[in-house]
Amino acid sequence: MNYLFHLYLSGDDPAILTGNFMGDFVKGPLAGRFPERLGRGLALHRRIDSFAQGHPAFTASRLRIAPEFGLYRGILVDLYYDHFLASAWRQWHEEPLPVYLRRVRKIVEGNRALLPERLQRLVPVIFEDMIPSYLSTDGIADALQRMSRRVPRINPLAGGGRELTRNYHALQEDFLQFLPDAARHSTQFLQD
Repeated sequence: MNYLFHLYLSGDDPAILTGNFMGDFVKGPLAGRFPERLGRGLALHRRIDSFAQGHPAFTASRLRIAPEFGLYRGILVDLYYDHFLASAWRQWHEEPLPVYLRRVRKIVEGNRALLPERLQRLVPVIFEDMIPSYLSTDGIADALQRMSRRVPRINPLAGGGRELTRNYHALQEDFLQFLPDAARHSTQFLQD
């Protein structure tokens, strides 16, 4: 769900970027299942997710969200952080967001045969609809309402847009503490 965040932390290696992008769609052990650099990108995705779970700013963001959201709070924070990254993109990246998205989409589509089948079908939706919608709070609210309908059990996700609005500035401050740390952590992982 936080596709932009993972793409941003991938660096410039096309295989690592593709692996990190597809991380939510690959379960189980990675050893020997993928080409080396793609596997490294998948491992980076998992490393970023683990890092987030233990980071004080990410934890603070989760705790700002009403308890009724329960285990969904982490999902909400992922989407909120994609919103903060997208809405202030020029602060974090020299390339304009539409140009960046076109470039990385070409990379991902160049590795289409390696993507899980379900993700292959979603690539246009992710790059044309989802990530661009993250630029606004209304776009996040709409994305959460759509996500809520796709989850087979009753869930509170449809109300997640209100939580973003209610806690906007505090969540944004958490994000500003988290992103530089996550970027350093990702860079270190890729250099090791």
